[in-house]
Amino acid sequence: MKKTWLGLVLGLAITTHFATAESSKPVATLDFKPLPQQVQAANIATQYLTRAHYKAMPLDDAMSEKIFDRYLKSLDGEHIFFLQSDIDEFSPARTQLDDAIFDKDLSTPFAMFNRYHQRFIERISFAKELLKGEFDFTQPETYQFSREKETWLKTAAELDDLWRKRVKNDWLRLKIAGKEVAEIRKTLDRRYDTYLTQAKKRKSEDIFQIFMNAYALSIDPHTNYLGPKAAEDFDISMSLSMSGIGATLQERDEMATVRELIPGSPAALSGKLKVGDRIVGVGQGAESQPVDVMGWRLDDVVALIRGPKDSTVLLDVLPADAGTDGTHKSVILVRNKITLEQQAAKKTIQEVKTPDGMRKIGVIELPTFYLDIDGMRRGNKDYKSATRDVAKYLEEFKKAKVDSVLIDLRNNGGGSLIEAIELSSLFIGKGPVVQQRYSRGEIQVEGNQEGSVHWEGPMGVLINRGSASASEIFAAAIQDYGRGLIIGESSFGKGTVQNVIDIDRLTRTEKMYGELKLTIAQFFRVNGGTTQLRGVTPDIAYPTFTDAETFGEASYDNALPWVQIKPADYKVMGNLKDIQAMLQVRHEMRIAKDLEFQFIKEDIAEYKKQKDKKTISLNEAERRQERDAREEKIKQRETLRASQESKSNAGAKKNQASKLNTQDDGLQVNERSLASELAAEKASKEAKDVYLIEAAHILGDEVELLKSNKRVADRQGSKAALKRKEIN
Repeated sequence: MKKTWLGLVLGLAITTHFATAESSKPVATLDFKPLPQQVQAANIATQYLTRAHYKAMPLDDAMSEKIFDRYLKSLDGEHIFFLQSDIDEFSPARTQLDDAIFDKDLSTPFAMFNRYHQRFIERISFAKELLKGEFDFTQPETYQFSREKETWLKTAAELDDLWRKRVKNDWLRLKIAGKEVAEIRKTLDRRYDTYLTQAKKRKSEDIFQIFMNAYALSIDPHTNYLGPKAAEDFDISMSLSMSGIGATLQERDEMATVRELIPGSPAALSGKLKVGDRIVGVGQGAESQPVDVMGWRLDDVVALIRGPKDSTVLLDVLPADAGTDGTHKSVILVRNKITLEQQAAKKTIQEVKTPDGMRKIGVIELPTFYLDIDGMRRGNKDYKSATRDVAKYLEEFKKAKVDSVLIDLRNNGGGSLIEAIELSSLFIGKGPVVQQRYSRGEIQVEGNQEGSVHWEGPMGVLINRGSASASEIFAAAIQDYGRGLIIGESSFGKGTVQNVIDIDRLTRTEKMYGELKLTIAQFFRVNGGTTQLRGVTPDIAYPTFTDAETFGEASYDNALPWVQIKPADYKVMGNLKDIQAMLQVRHEMRIAKDLEFQFIKEDIAEYKKQKDKKTISLNEAERRQERDAREEKIKQRETLRASQESKSNAGAKKNQASKLNTQDDGLQVNERSLASELAAEKASKEAKDVYLIEAAHILGDEVELLKSNKRVADRQGSKAALKRKEIN
């Protein structure tokens, strides 16, 4: 069975969002060099990229130029690190990177990264020096925060001035947020120290992955190289399982801090670990001497904690409520298989009021099309599968007598092709789901010839711009078969298929060469069209912030074009066109009176007005005026919400929306307390989901209209299900 993946990758290359330049003082930096296995991995990957890719392209001087430009963009996309003199020095390599790979000599790309690393250290060191001085916020000055299309600066003095404005903006954000001078200096000094510390933790594997992705992504946007650690994490995300202790960690103050305990895991069941505890040592075995992991990279700490099922790990823990010099405790845990349930399908039931009475809409949120393919191959009866989980929920919905089912695929970037096909069959039964065209033009129709329908009643699919690949296959099949309504935004537009090539397995090595995710085909809808570039267009469209220029397949400069092939042999199951116009009218009337949708429309209008703005004022009076205007808008909205909620007598839940409208505190994620960060996430999860609620209303309307329109219900194939509902 092929390990075929249809996920959306929004940049596996490591990009940096802070900065560097030339300083008068030399700065000691690390000298990264390629490892022998990386040179070999590049050579093996090239054989596949030049021969097995859907649009195989030779590795020649023309490709070298593309790799060069993309590599520089990965390192310094905002043009705030390198000087023009650096670029001039690198320019001979523009047509030589192909030779570097073929000759098994990667010294040039590593030398380029070493210069970037040097500039990075210089710039952050310069930023730290600026904190010793003062800033004048009365000047009519602006800072250009978006420089992607700008040229590299020519002199260190120009770069110094850019960085002076950058630090000044960081300072001003904290000042407007109410921080005093001493606190601002301390916060920014720690922030820049963190940047330096993170830079010094970089490894050769990081640089190699950036470079190889510059190559892979120059062929198409969804071909990627995954280093050994990235490959392991990718496999875990696909299977939703791993062997470990079940604690989610986050790096805070140079320590691996427990952020979450997965229910039912060894860490949670032991009662010995709690959120906020810091793991400062890890040992293998109850009697082992723990290795001090203070200051380690988080992925290295995680690698030590993971291990075979039933093996023992010893943790040296600094409790959450202890100071840095507090008493440590030892925690001994036996590793077990961990299921990452937070990424698994979840179900809820939404009740909506229609003119015909209350309707129950069964909602299944599916974050990814996951499949534990190794567990399936081994015959594990409990292997994780999106389709298996959804099928179970559909049976539960039948018992709960729901009227309609909504599959929520918002921000589902894809996953297993097998799961996209099998999940579709739960609603359409037997028949083709997707067509694949390979590089030589042969077309293969994929479907389930033994599938049985698990849900016959009305259903819909909720998508947004983040719904990609496998999500688009499923949504397109439901739409082409006329099986249900597609609601939301146009999807991402990724119409390509990737296979994961395990280089380690091919070479019979272990965690040495990594994996290559290679585009091997383009998929097409059963109607002959493709989701490539255009995505899936919803039947009922929501107002949206996103546009094709900034997010989606069409935003990539080397995306495959939209084309069409012959339709597959399939039979349309239903047709909702007769009631779609009425559904649209009801939707528009409803959101016209919905306060939150009105706020959304206002925010969209403001976003479109501001989206091309690339500078921000560094004048304190102007920034405070902007802040005051935002605060006034928030207060007005909270007043309107309170008024509406008092009328509806449902303020307890709906008021959560206002909690999310917080002003800029000038801090970055790890600078806030863990408690406040978790509280913000909790509030976000509990906030009123107006898009989901409206989708439930649309499906409630559909149920009502189908009941009153026998002809449409017959054609839709929902008559029997609706009749059973009435009998029950």
